[in-house]
Amino acid sequence: MDRTLRTFLKVLLVSIVVLILAVGMFAAGFGSAYVLTGQDARLTSPSFSAPASPTAFPVPAGDHQQDDPAAVPTDTPFSTPAPQSDAQETFQLFWEAWDLVQRNYYGDLPDLQEITYAAIRGMLDAIDDKYTAFIEPSVAAILEEDASGEFEGIGAFVDVAESGKLMIVDTFKDSPAKEAGLQPGDRVVAVDGESIVGDPLYESIGKIRGPAESEVTLTVEREGTPETFNVTVTRARLEIPIVEMEMREDGVAYVRLREFSATASASLESELEILLEQNPEGLILDLRQNPGGWLDQAIDVTDLFLGENVVAIERFSDGSERRFRAHSGDLAEKVPMAVLVNGGSASASEIVAGALQDHGRAPLIGVSTFGKGSVQRPFKLSDGSELRVTVALWFTPGNQRIQDQGLRPDIEVPWPEEERRESPEQDPQLERAIEYILEGE
Repeated sequence: MDRTLRTFLKVLLVSIVVLILAVGMFAAGFGSAYVLTGQDARLTSPSFSAPASPTAFPVPAGDHQQDDPAAVPTDTPFSTPAPQSDAQETFQLFWEAWDLVQRNYYGDLPDLQEITYAAIRGMLDAIDDKYTAFIEPSVAAILEEDASGEFEGIGAFVDVAESGKLMIVDTFKDSPAKEAGLQPGDRVVAVDGESIVGDPLYESIGKIRGPAESEVTLTVEREGTPETFNVTVTRARLEIPIVEMEMREDGVAYVRLREFSATASASLESELEILLEQNPEGLILDLRQNPGGWLDQAIDVTDLFLGENVVAIERFSDGSERRFRAHSGDLAEKVPMAVLVNGGSASASEIVAGALQDHGRAPLIGVSTFGKGSVQRPFKLSDGSELRVTVALWFTPGNQRIQDQGLRPDIEVPWPEEERRESPEQDPQLERAIEYILEGE
């Protein structure tokens, strides 16, 4: 690598270092991670969630929720600062090491983009906050698409199994994946003949996604089938099915919310109208395995069930805070209800569950939630990548800290993974919630 290129690389990386530091200072100085749309502090940007297992990412039909969750980032509100002499001096050791590698390494060195990304990740690792993160352009594009509630792909929820293989968790109703015969538990080991075993989740998803009407061939392993086989799926433009509902024969209404995408509150409200017209004995809101999503959707979903009251408190490192409120007059404020939660209930799910619990609106039934209560501000960088910086923590109306602690259920009902695998048709947590609705205890 010649002297001119080395000098350029040096200036580039120092600029990036200063940019990262400036981003952190901007967030800390101005506090809010979001753009306010009114005095009631409704927000236009999402709250990000931690990954929950299984990750509810629709593949090529879509891939989060996710913690998790996906988002439309704000543009960086300043230009890239010029390199500063103190920063150059501080990072002189890095340049010494890099120069020695260039001069002496036997083999090919990464290109400038790889080195830049690695430098950013190294800085963020030093912060020791797993939610302050750098996201490459291809993954950022997937998250942004998912946050809209629509995508182009095959229509399946996926996760990465312990074996490193992409596992089909579920398929959308009437989706290309379902019509092609894919089943929950199937493991995808190759896409169009290229192995994806061991690939990161989003990289695999990116290979399966594609334009509507195009085809993708998946090589699948299935339990009980001795050899792998190919499944060809025609992609389509699909809407993420984030709400499931059922009016049970016992008179209890059941509604499950899978994630807090941009359409969550509107979709949930539509389903609630149908359920409440049937005068149910009560309502069960299932937030299990919901990894979170957009903050404004968490506030709006809570508002459907809660009258005039505080929903959540956003607290900054300087001690300042902002309170978000629900308002009276929504359709589900009076119906008796219970909320199902588990270790996969994170972020926006915990905001909703915490508000309903603290105000005595509904008991939480299940096991403790994930404990993702930090706020990340997203910045879009010039190449389409994203930087997400932790700027605040969430607290419930009763001042419960969510981060690293989660919410404890009012009625604890364990459901171990082993039992769930052996008897998936039995659901002791749901059964306990039904008992609470019908018997009041």
